Amino acid sequence: MDVLMELSRILITELGDQQVIFLKEKDGQRSFPILIGIHEALAIDRRLKNKPTPRPMTHDLMAQVIESLGATIEKIVINDIQEHTFLATLFLRRDGQVIEVDSRPSDAIALGVAFDTPIYVAEHVLDSVVQAEPKTREARIGLLRQRLEMLSDRIRQANEQLGDEDFLAQAPEEMIKELRRQCEEMQSEHDAIEKVLRKLG
Repeated sequence: MDVLMELSRILITELGDQQVIFLKEKDGQRSFPILIGIHEALAIDRRLKNKPTPRPMTHDLMAQVIESLGATIEKIVINDIQEHTFLATLFLRRDGQVIEVDSRPSDAIALGVAFDTPIYVAEHVLDSVVQAEPKTREARIGLLRQRLEMLSDRIRQANEQLGDEDFLAQAPEEMIKELRRQCEEMQSEHDAIEKVLRKLG
């Protein structure tokens, strides 16, 4: 079952690598943040506010291509989360046929936001990542700090493994590369949350 959501906030803290958008349940209280790149965050904000640009930007071009092919964006579904990464599908309709396109949530939302495209999240994804939206600023900060502590612990564990000579000697090279990649992703999220917390005071 997919749950209808809405874009409730875009938090652009500074021109850094990671920014935050918040999705909220349309007919409920559940919400959660998604970390996205600065370019996608600015594109979402610009297209949401219908700000013109001298020339088409990437997401404008993609929208024009879809339209020129006679297709419409029907819906966006965030249907899975793997290793801290959300996965999404963009549903297009053309001549009565539904076309499913694998997408990052940020790109799909940047495309669809100008057309008021409905955003859905799979129930199992929602259950795994959300809590009822906190009612106060302090509660929101508390949730971010909890996430920061959890990431710090996981990063510490990963670094301990990567510093273990026995592990490095015995583990397959692909496993080591994957662990390093996961560690970098978690560190990126950790740094982004720290920036948000500094901004919120």
